[in-house]
Amino acid sequence: MIKVAIAGARGKMGIEAVHTVMKREGMQLVAVLDYKKMGSTLAHLDVFPESYDVPIYTDFAQLVDDTQPDVLVDLTNPHSVYEHTKQALELNVRPVIGTTGFTDEQLAELTELAARKRIGAIIAPNFAIGAILMMKFAREAAKYLPDVEIIEMHHDKKLDAPSGTGLKTAQMIAEVRQAKIQGHPTEKETLAGARGADYDGMKIHSVRLPGLVAHQQVLFGGEGQLLTIRHDSLNRESFMSGISFCIETVITMESLVYGLENII
Repeated sequence: MIKVAIAGARGKMGIEAVHTVMKREGMQLVAVLDYKKMGSTLAHLDVFPESYDVPIYTDFAQLVDDTQPDVLVDLTNPHSVYEHTKQALELNVRPVIGTTGFTDEQLAELTELAARKRIGAIIAPNFAIGAILMMKFAREAAKYLPDVEIIEMHHDKKLDAPSGTGLKTAQMIAEVRQAKIQGHPTEKETLAGARGADYDGMKIHSVRLPGLVAHQQVLFGGEGQLLTIRHDSLNRESFMSGISFCIETVITMESLVYGLENII
């Protein structure tokens, strides 16, 4: 039985993750971490049934002492996820991170810490299997069509831009694509930001609108042709199979992995 703690259980992703772990054979939800003490258990929250008598903690160290989780699933926000991940590794809890916003320096530090302690960790910009395949296919296409732009579209409550998926896609493409500046060499933005963010000569465009969940298209241009690779998450259930896979997989690992494409 894998003992799981969840940080961010009141968010939309967190609510789905709670239900997933509670129903999953071979997993036990032993605690949740929240910055607010909304009640002693999840049963005190309106969004969960009375049978969910899982304790709520505001202090992670106390949570670990009391419940001894094997895995921490973090679905919080970019402001707290780094500290949660570092503390989990220091306390010998394997983190599964669905929040983006790490700097390169933070990723390097966490990778070294996980390797030194020989503890598995997974940081996943996207848990949807279709999104992972979209990134893999985009990386393959970039070998032959190096002119590419990324358009990622999310709900208007998302805090970071570009999304972790958009940035990870650009990083994967850059591994096989020779850096180049796209567009006219003397083009000029008459409105700042009109051409989007620049990554290694590629442009990333972020759309934020109510009604969206998580969507991305990668456009490749060539002589007389256009290739579009697109993925749409229509609801947050699309991420749950990936979360379950990560919980089951991280137990067997002894290092940090950034991106599910490395283990799928």
